[in-house]
Amino acid sequence: QVQLVESGGGLVQPGGSLRLSCLVSGVTSGINARAWFRQAPGKQRELVAAISAIGTTKYTDSVKGRFAISRDNAQRTVYLQMNNLRPEDTGVYFCNVGLGLGDFNLPSIIPSWGQGTQVTVSS
Repeated sequence: QVQLVESGGGLVQPGGSLRLSCLVSGVTSGINARAWFRQAPGKQRELVAAISAIGTTKYTDSVKGRFAISRDNAQRTVYLQMNNLRPEDTGVYFCNVGLGLGDFNLPSIIPSWGQGTQVTVSS
């Protein structure tokens, strides 16, 4: 069973930075894509960034140029570096796994999630 443990969230002022980490375990062979999602209060969970097994990345438009997803396969960890944070980036951030980047297009059908990590951007 996949286990996802997110960490690194916190309270930060606008313009600040945070680095999120997600430790992944229990993944079967072939499930090599990783992604970060977020859920703002009163809104649906949305894809923020994803990375394939070979390092291809994609980002939602609002974070392009500010966020960077990366992975350390030896450490079974996926990261999200978030720079120039804005109040609208506030939410609970979750990671997840999939066969490929296309698996992350519909967060509502992904069956299993970790507890997430809270990011609050406020002055």
